[in-house]
Amino acid sequence: MARSATLQRQTKETDISMIFNLDGTGKGEIDTGIGFFDHMLEGFTKHGFFDMKLKVKGDLHVDGHHTVEDTGIVLGQAILQTIGDKKGIRRYGHFMLPMDDALVLCAIDLGGRPYFSWHCEFQTERIGGLDTELIREFFYAVSYSAGMNLHLKVIDGINSHHISEAMFKAFAKALDMATGKDERIDGVLSTKGTLG
Repeated sequence: MARSATLQRQTKETDISMIFNLDGTGKGEIDTGIGFFDHMLEGFTKHGFFDMKLKVKGDLHVDGHHTVEDTGIVLGQAILQTIGDKKGIRRYGHFMLPMDDALVLCAIDLGGRPYFSWHCEFQTERIGGLDTELIREFFYAVSYSAGMNLHLKVIDGINSHHISEAMFKAFAKALDMATGKDERIDGVLSTKGTLG
């Protein structure tokens, strides 16, 4: 069965539509209104082999906060929906990704208990049209709406663009691993017999 989801979220601050396929080929059609954020999400889809069609209309005349955070909420919901009952998935994923000066570690547990750990300090306040502080808000929103334990740690790096890109790509690779199927798993990967 195809692991895909179609979601719509409308508030006074954002209008978001997303089609997300967990078992894709890396095709992304992304339009959030924030160029650098689009670039990061395109890297996420490409390197995780996910397909995502995303259109966001946000209150960018205020700032980018609602656009970025709400996109994270919807992506988290899409991940949760596409993994379904979690039978047969590896549950855990991790990746350490280098990009020029940057080195980022990402680790994921899809066990159902949300937790977010963030170790990053950007040297700049903005990258293109994106406030760097919103990158944390995005990943926080993803982790909590997906019921995901997510750790992101910048081990090395100077350039904010490289650090951010390494982060999104490491997340993609770790998520691809965690959501992948393993035929040795009977039911869910838990001694409790359930992942809730």
